[in-house]
Amino acid sequence: MLERTDWAQLIPHAGEMCLLDAVLAWDATTLHAISERHAAPTNPLRSAQGLHAVHLAEYGAQAMAVHGALEARARGDASVRQGRLVSLREVMLAVDHVDPHAGRLDVHAEQLFADEAGAQYAFRVEQAGRVLASGRAAVIYVG
Repeated sequence: MLERTDWAQLIPHAGEMCLLDAVLAWDATTLHAISERHAAPTNPLRSAQGLHAVHLAEYGAQAMAVHGALEARARGDASVRQGRLVSLREVMLAVDHVDPHAGRLDVHAEQLFADEAGAQYAFRVEQAGRVLASGRAAVIYVG
């Protein structure tokens, strides 16, 4: 397991906007992270009604960013390239709002394609074994 302190400095998401707590496992194409920040009153994506399920795409995007950063570090890259989320596709939401009392979120990202210009991933966010959100996301690298 990789605690947040092992990778947080590699991604642009900082402070309360860093939504993942730890990485349970990762390899060349996949990452499994966990988060309990969906229940935090300081979560910047929460409204008075709670965390809307559409925001789970951001959890998936952050898992993508962590995976890309860990892969870059493993290759020995001196710096991590910044990316911009440019596309969400086939997003499926099973709930309107995330239950803050149903336990942690398990966030999965699978790299489908990557080259020098960008990457495409599939993501899935689960809670207590139930898929809450899934889809595909694309990022292009900048700079």
